[in-house]
Amino acid sequence: MASQDWFDKDFYKVLGVSKDVTPAELKKAYRKLARKYHPDSNPGNPAAEAKFKEISEAHSVIGDPAQRKEYDAVRAMGGGARFTAPRPGGGQAGGFDDVFGGMFGGGARQQQPGYSYEQGGFDDLLGGMFGRGQGGGFGTSSGGFRGYGGPTRGRDVVASTTVDFITATHGDQITLQTQDDRAIKVKIPAGVADGQKIKLRGQGQHSPDGGEAGDIVLTVNVRKHPVFERDGLNLRVAVPVTFVEAALGATIEVPTLGGAPVKLRIAAGTPSGRVLRVKGRGVVTPKGTGDLLAEVQVAVPSHLSKDAEEKLMAFAEAVPKENPRDDLLAKARD
Repeated sequence: MASQDWFDKDFYKVLGVSKDVTPAELKKAYRKLARKYHPDSNPGNPAAEAKFKEISEAHSVIGDPAQRKEYDAVRAMGGGARFTAPRPGGGQAGGFDDVFGGMFGGGARQQQPGYSYEQGGFDDLLGGMFGRGQGGGFGTSSGGFRGYGGPTRGRDVVASTTVDFITATHGDQITLQTQDDRAIKVKIPAGVADGQKIKLRGQGQHSPDGGEAGDIVLTVNVRKHPVFERDGLNLRVAVPVTFVEAALGATIEVPTLGGAPVKLRIAAGTPSGRVLRVKGRGVVTPKGTGDLLAEVQVAVPSHLSKDAEEKLMAFAEAVPKENPRDDLLAKARD
C-alpha cells in the first residue's frame, strides 16, 4: 500500500471502531464485517466484494501492532498533506517538503547534521519511517506497501488443531473453521507427528488489493494414546506377562492400533524389559512402514495365599543361589 493511502483513508472509520480500540474489539468488529461482506456470502455482488477488500485492507494495517503504530503516526503528522508533483523550478507543493520539513524542523532542502540526502535520500527516510527492512521499499513484500511492485500478498495466518492418536497415525480429512468463518477441508497425512506444521496454501488472509492470498500455517497437536506411543514409524506397547509365562514361556495376545490383536510367542526365561518385534504393524506412510514393538513387563502378584507363599518359598530353596545384581555391583565398583 502506498503511503498516500494512509493519508487519504480512515481505516478506523472503515471498520467502524474508535482510535483507541483494543485488539480484541478490533478482531471482533473485523470478523463481523468479514462475515457480512465476504464474496462467498454475496455471490455476484461487486459492491460487497469491494467493501470486503476495503475492510481487509484496513484490518491488514491496524490489525498489525507495528503497522498500526506507523499508520497513527503518519495520520497525526500529515494532517491532510499530499505527495504532489514538483513545482517548475524545484520545490514541492504540499508534498515531501511539508512532511519532512515538519519532521526535521525545516524546509525539505535543509540538510540535517550528519545526514546526506545524496547518500541516504528519501528512500532511506521512508524506510526508517515505515519500518522497512534492508533491501525493502515500496512495492516489496518486506515493506508491505503496494506500489511499483504490484498487488500485495495477503497475510499468512498461524493456527493450530488437535487430533486423536489414530487420526495422526492413519491420516484423515478434517474440517476447520477459519477466522472469517470459512469451513475448509484439511488432509492430515498418515504419520503426522505431534507439533508438526502443515502449510495450507492460499487459505490465509485475502489480499487487500486483488493480489495472492496468504497461507495458513497449521500446527498439529496429537492427543496421547492410553496404550500406544510413537517411536518414529514404530509403535511401542507395554505388555504385562505373569512370572510363570516369563519363566516357562507362553503364547500371548498383543493389541494392535485399530486392528485385531496378534499372537506373540514368549520364550522361556524372558526377562522384564525385553522388546519383541511384530513386523509391519506400526505406522504406514508413503515413505515407509514401521513395526510394533512389544516390551515385556513381568507382573508380580500383589497378594499370595498361604499355600502359594509356601510353594514359592520352596521354589526359592530349589533354584540355584544366584544374585542377579552381582554383575551390576561389579561394574559400579570398576
